[in-house]
Amino acid sequence: METVTKATKATYTAVCRRVGDWWAIDVAEIRGVHTQARRLDQVAGLAHHAIALLRDVPVDSFDVVVQPHLDADAELTVAASAEATLRARQAAEEASRLQREAATTLLTRYHLTVRDAGTLLHVSPQRVSQLAQQPTTAKPHIGTGRTPRGRKTA
Repeated sequence: METVTKATKATYTAVCRRVGDWWAIDVAEIRGVHTQARRLDQVAGLAHHAIALLRDVPVDSFDVVVQPHLDADAELTVAASAEATLRARQAAEEASRLQREAATTLLTRYHLTVRDAGTLLHVSPQRVSQLAQQPTTAKPHIGTGRTPRGRKTA
């Protein structure tokens, strides 16, 4: 099924499956459009050219969405990798937030030097200064009723 965007630009789906050393490409919306590519990053370009040739339209007059299909084991492996990558990104964001909060707390609440705070956080004094300048979330410290910058909470 051909989809049309707001600018009335058609979008076609290049469905590709691995066959030997090649990606076999079929355009779902147009019967008879078949091509092949060595690499997945070549699929969109080759599908564009095949569609433009068959429809006798400019290559840039439509969009192509690449939809690769793999066997079930490969799909599971790719999905597991994507999930692990997402969890790692979320953990890194949380670690960064906590490091900013710790740097701010050590400097403002405990009045430590940036060198001492850096030693405790295992970063350079320069990094402590950078962390302390970045905004932190205003979550109260447990049991203090104050935010990392010393403000009272409601």
